[in-house]
Amino acid sequence: MRFRCKIVDVSCLNHFTRVVNTITKLTKSCTLRLTPDNLYFILTDKVANGGVSMWCELCQANFFDEYQMEGVSQEQNEIYLELVPENVSRALKTAQNAKAVKIKLTNKHCPCLTVAVELPSLSLNSRIVTHDIPVSVIPRRLWNDFKEPTVPDFDVSIYLPAIKTMKSVVERMKNLSNFIVIEANRNGEMNLKIETDLVSVSTHFKDLGNPPWGPGVWVPRGSLVPEGLVTEPTVRGEDWVCRFYHRKPCNGKVSDDVSQNSTPERDPDLMSEARFDIKKLLQFLAGQQVNPNKAICNIVHKRMVHFILLHDDATLQYFIPALA
Repeated sequence: MRFRCKIVDVSCLNHFTRVVNTITKLTKSCTLRLTPDNLYFILTDKVANGGVSMWCELCQANFFDEYQMEGVSQEQNEIYLELVPENVSRALKTAQNAKAVKIKLTNKHCPCLTVAVELPSLSLNSRIVTHDIPVSVIPRRLWNDFKEPTVPDFDVSIYLPAIKTMKSVVERMKNLSNFIVIEANRNGEMNLKIETDLVSVSTHFKDLGNPPWGPGVWVPRGSLVPEGLVTEPTVRGEDWVCRFYHRKPCNGKVSDDVSQNSTPERDPDLMSEARFDIKKLLQFLAGQQVNPNKAICNIVHKRMVHFILLHDDATLQYFIPALA
């Protein structure tokens, strides 16, 4: 196995640092999956057991000036590493004014990601600061444990309000309750609610809009096609996929009618909700440094919330299971 990459462009370095910082806020340990085209930061705590899951995908061509990797074999040209993202974040903090940053998979008593930061110098010789970050190589027999999380058919999909606004609201609610209810409908309305024996507080958002999930909708690469819909050939952007959705054929015909899931007759004013640990939501909101172009929340009624942050260069999916 071999892996090495190099970042020279300052804006790419800053953006990659923000992505890593976001991952650091969300988890203490994660899996880094390397493929010839993409990098993935993965957290696979079992949602069924009450844990959150995360899937962050980056297109390597949008970040790195040089990128070379050889996986375990030609047929399985991938590398899976377990690491502590905070260690990567600390290494990148020294690279704020760097001329270049090189990252390489090495073996120094143990497998390491070696981050070499080339800093500007007044002399002819450059200053190199090297960080050796211990990693664990995940064997092939365990790769299936790190597949992209799937989400059941969602009842409602809605665009989120400004992340900073949501964070401010949730921070205040955290002082009153350990649990929060998020509910939304197909009329672009979303409520954040807490209820205790002493107080009931609700914040209302209107006119947020609902993703159409119809023909020509841009969605995260690898995301699940809602049941009842089929997908035609895709048009790929930098880190987005344009999927053309249609209803499944009925009597040999394909309908142009599309909906957010397989129940088009659903009342658009009907709320779907999920109740979960408020700290998990605040952790997600407080850690966000990606500055997404779009932020989407999918709700599986009383089962799960699925957040999607869409950026030109990266997508981040975050799954929080609901409590009874």
